[in-house]
Amino acid sequence: MEIMAIALGLAWITILLGVWLLLQLLRQHGEVLLRLEELESEFAQLAVTDEPGADALPIGSVVHDFDLPSLDGGRVTLSQWRGQRVLLIFFSPDCGFCRQMLPELGRLVKGRDKDRPVPLILSTGDVEENRALFAKHSIQSPVLLQDEMEVAALYGIDGTPMAYLIGEDGTTAGELAVGADEVLRLVEGRYPQTDGLLSIAPLRRNQTVTPAFGGPLIDSHIVRDGLPAGTRAPAFLLPGLEGGEVSLEPYRGCRVLVVFSDPDCGPCDELAPTLEEIHRSSSPELQVLMVSRGSPEANREKVAQHGLTFPIGLQRHWEISRLYGMFATPIAFLVDEDSIIAEDVAMGGEAIVSLAHRFGGTTVTAST
Repeated sequence: MEIMAIALGLAWITILLGVWLLLQLLRQHGEVLLRLEELESEFAQLAVTDEPGADALPIGSVVHDFDLPSLDGGRVTLSQWRGQRVLLIFFSPDCGFCRQMLPELGRLVKGRDKDRPVPLILSTGDVEENRALFAKHSIQSPVLLQDEMEVAALYGIDGTPMAYLIGEDGTTAGELAVGADEVLRLVEGRYPQTDGLLSIAPLRRNQTVTPAFGGPLIDSHIVRDGLPAGTRAPAFLLPGLEGGEVSLEPYRGCRVLVVFSDPDCGPCDELAPTLEEIHRSSSPELQVLMVSRGSPEANREKVAQHGLTFPIGLQRHWEISRLYGMFATPIAFLVDEDSIIAEDVAMGGEAIVSLAHRFGGTTVTAST
């Protein structure tokens, strides 16, 4: 009897332990489900906040100029179309929605009348891939190539296809069009009028858009308007055009005008003689340091043409421009004696010369 009692006791202990373990598992499972619900709710809120086009330029914004190579050869700037309405279409050959709209895009562009805006397609990727793709669909409009979505970043573009209508005065004439349907509607010239402005109702969450930066839209937020005044200037080390290395470190304790340039940029070319004059007459009050792009040969040709004597460092693509938060040329940052950016970014020749004047540069007139 004693043995049976012990066995029965052990059985009850086992049962009770099993019930306790089961209750613990159920409680933990419930907590996991509640946490999953919380995470889903948080993600849904993030998704709504970071919908396609969330960083779009508002109507009436003055847009950045650009200077990009064309598939047909040569280079194209936005400013050369001033006085005409322009439709900027942001495209990627890796975007399935972009490819799907090409037949209709080709038909609409081919039949475009003179009253409709001039379509400019800004693509990215391999030159030959783009050339074959647009030739296949007989796209009769300029196709320009970015390196790494640098112009798209300036315009708040976080996916493709998207488009802006730019007015004759170089400002956005409507909201960002998001998705193939809305882009094609703009190409066709169909948009409502609201108080004298073109009001394009953008597509949102569930529309045909491919993220432009190789990841979720919520990962695409980068500084694209230039680092603000008061920010510590990012350090860099670049190969110098004439050998050695170029960096900000030797300029600690003095003011330096850091100018971003490109030998194929027309406004940069016009600004170069003025920069040399500032460099020669302002030292030591204000130093000039240029960060350029392109091949060493093209840069040396510009140096010889304008007799430039200030240091020039070469970035491979836009890696230093990315650090400073703007993919454009010519632009400049005034870095003070403590390596702090003293003023917001200066964009264009006149603004750069004005910035130099305010901080010790010689009184010269920009040729831009």
